[in-house]
Amino acid sequence: MTRTTAIVTGAARGIGLATTDVFLEEGRKVAMIDRDADELARVAADRANVVPIVCDVSDPDAVAQMAAKATAELGEVHALINNAGVADFGPIDDCDFATWRKVMATNLDGVFLCSQALAPALKQTKGAIVNIASISGLRASTLRVAYGTSKAGVIHLTEQQAAEWGEWGVRANCVCPGPVRTKLAMAVHTQDIIDAYHDAIPLNRYGSEREIAEVICFLCSDRASYVTGQQIAVDGGFQSTGVGLPALRT
Repeated sequence: MTRTTAIVTGAARGIGLATTDVFLEEGRKVAMIDRDADELARVAADRANVVPIVCDVSDPDAVAQMAAKATAELGEVHALINNAGVADFGPIDDCDFATWRKVMATNLDGVFLCSQALAPALKQTKGAIVNIASISGLRASTLRVAYGTSKAGVIHLTEQQAAEWGEWGVRANCVCPGPVRTKLAMAVHTQDIIDAYHDAIPLNRYGSEREIAEVICFLCSDRASYVTGQQIAVDGGFQSTGVGLPALRT
């Protein structure tokens, strides 16, 4: 089957934007979803064959409207990338309930809401879902109680989707990025943390947004037609070695 469309949340920057670009290179039409209206408009203006839609994925009504508009604009939905996410790092003792809910609302509720809203369209095309979690969802580390727990929830939600929607031919997989060289990461990571990641990652470097995007798009392709319910850590081998360096605990 020719796969010609995709929906990407959190598409205005970072991994979401890189994924959009890979899809466009493949000849797909992409609905770019983001709550940052100004940045979304800016990046969409530089790209052909895209449909920018402003949406906060934690808002059920906004998601329902987004799903209806995206489906109408694309005609068919062949892939959904649940990438939108927020991070709030700090000690577990300092994580109040408002912070907890803010992280869960986007990172976990958003994946649930977007998937539910677009499930009918994906069932019609035997489409693919790729949810973006994190290696922080695969194992615990300090300062990530809300973020890591939300991403662990995304991993399990992916398995539920694969188990239940496989009957309709819908595949659901989860990509768990390791340290990625984004503008935000480089702005907040100290030199000690950068050096520690270099030493802890078997490939001795951060990943790039493009490297994550390539795996995401592969999982949406017919080359991955028998892959579902899986978590793939795209992390340079970081998950295989564990975390124990002091610089990564502060």
